[in-house]
Parts: sequence; C-alpha cells; structure tokens
Amino acid sequence: MVTAEEGAQAVRLARRALENALGPNPGPEPATSEDGGPLPKVFEDQQGAFVTLKRYPDGALRGCIGYPMPVLPLRSAIVGAAVSAALEDYRFRPVRAAELPRITLEVSVLTVPVPVRFSTPEEAVRSVKVGRDGLIVDGFGSSGLLLPQVAPEEGWSARELLEGTCEKAGLPPDAWKDPRVHVRRFEAEIFHELSPNGEVVPNDPLAPTDGARRARRT
Repeated sequence: MVTAEEGAQAVRLARRALENALGPNPGPEPATSEDGGPLPKVFEDQQGAFVTLKRYPDGALRGCIGYPMPVLPLRSAIVGAAVSAALEDYRFRPVRAAELPRITLEVSVLTVPVPVRFSTPEEAVRSVKVGRDGLIVDGFGSSGLLLPQVAPEEGWSARELLEGTCEKAGLPPDAWKDPRVHVRRFEAEIFHELSPNGEVVPNDPLAPTDGARRARRT
C-alpha cells in the first residue's frame, strides 16, 4: 500500500530523474527525497512500476514504459521507467529538456501479476474488472501489457480490454481464448500531476472524465 504522500514523492522522484537525465550534465539517479532526506521504506521494496508522460494541457501520450514484475527496488524502477519513457519509447521521438515544463507525469505502482484462470470465454470476461485490472498477454513469442487506466479511458468493456491487450502484443484480438496464450491481471496504485510539476493526486480510473478518448498507451 502506497500512501498519498508516498505517491506524491514517487511522482516527484520521477520528475527529478527526468530533469537529471535530460539536463546538460546527467548525474547518478536520485536516491533521496527532495529535501535530501531518506525516502520512505516502501521505495526500497521490490515492486513493479510504470511512468506515463503526457503533454499538457491536451493530455496526449508522450511516453509510457515500466517494469511489470518486482525485479527492482521501487525507487530504481521509477527512475528507470521515467528515463526510458522519455528516451526509449519507440512510438515517440525522445523528450527534450525544453519540453518538461509542458509534460505531466503519472506513476503507477503495480501489484504482482496473477494468472486469469478460466475454462470458457465468458468466465474470462467475468474475471476481469474494468478500472481495477491491467492485463498482460503472452503467447506465440509475443507479449503485451495495458495498465488499468486504459480501459476506462477508452470506454472499453472487459472483453474489449482482453482484445486490446492481445492487439498490443501483436496478436489477433481473440487470441486470449487460445489455451496456448497466457493472460495475467494486476492492479495499480496511480498518482499523477494536475499540471507540470504541480500538485500530485491519486488517480481513480473509474472517476468521471470529460469523455475524451486519448491515444492508447501502455
């Protein structure tokens, strides 16, 4: 469980990592809080994390990369994901330092993915909850992941989330029905800036929005 204050520190850590990596003299990854003190203990726990970059104010996706599995301390996962989202997301040109004042950051801290077990397609659809679950699909040498935020942003049903994750993996939309394809679900605690370098608040994927459909992200 990540508290609201810890979530705010996570987003600020991601921004500091970007400012450091994109600046004229890149240095070591940030390892402390903004005031130079130690980060809360949760940042040393191994957890999966994704960082999403969006243009402000239109909310267009600018990059999204992360670590689905808890292979790094949360601090390192956030820093690595932030820098990779800015510089290594193949869908976009690399972010420049001059863009940072026009980009908002969102950090998603993930639970460990668990298998979605089902014997019929209807059972799979019932097992997936829009707004709660992100999905990972693996099969035929391909893998795709969509965060829990995606389905509500796109106005998708659980079935459409399954199909969309298959498409993200480069598979046919109904590949999730194939027993050779593995489906896992996970949850996330999500925190985002209301404006660039501004207030950080928790993000509820099921909260009402203006209905605008955004570019599909990770």
